[in-house]
Amino acid sequence: MVNVTARIRIKNKHFEIMVDAEKAISLKRGKPSSMQNVLAFDSIFTDIKKGTKASESDLKESFNTNDIYTIAEKIIRSGDIEVPEEFRDKAREDKIKQAIDFLSRNALDPATSKPHTASRIQSAMEQAGINLDSRPIEEQMPKIIEKLRPIIPIKIETKKLEITIPAVHTGRVYGMLQEFKEKEEWLGNGDLKVTINIPAGMQMAFYDKLNGITHGSAVVEEVKGK
Repeated sequence: MVNVTARIRIKNKHFEIMVDAEKAISLKRGKPSSMQNVLAFDSIFTDIKKGTKASESDLKESFNTNDIYTIAEKIIRSGDIEVPEEFRDKAREDKIKQAIDFLSRNALDPATSKPHTASRIQSAMEQAGINLDSRPIEEQMPKIIEKLRPIIPIKIETKKLEITIPAVHTGRVYGMLQEFKEKEEWLGNGDLKVTINIPAGMQMAFYDKLNGITHGSAVVEEVKGK
């Protein structure tokens, strides 16, 4: 267990807590966790190094509560956490593995239509000096592919899909289509017909998300001969 500081500034006042790094990072990423297990000390500080605790009045004014666990959760979710180097290294390694896995499943050599091996992709990424950030790997793929092309011939295998979304669900679905959209058509009854081009390896996850939002009411057809 590694304890680190999480901090936030509200209304020109500074607040700090001591937390379990792994559990706090997990909570910040959206995974539920008991605050009793996340907090190293059941106190809110203005300066942990000096041991200066925040006053009850400042807590009430800044957080509208004096409940330590409610305040601590807000600091973790909305503030900054000191991420130890070992966590940064692991996160970086995980992102690289995700990128290699994605490309080995979805990328082809356009000359042979055969997939690249994971080792070849990893070597090319190292040569290209690719740096990955915290965004989902799929969002970073266009830039990754751009940097890899001078080193290895590569293209992403895609599926072209035509999707008709009932009017009642278009507002919630529209945003998730933008990354892959080729064209759209609003029908007279308010339904939305969209043609997208999506990496083949993302197809099932995309279906799951789409069906979860539309309760299975969206109609999807694969467009052949793209």
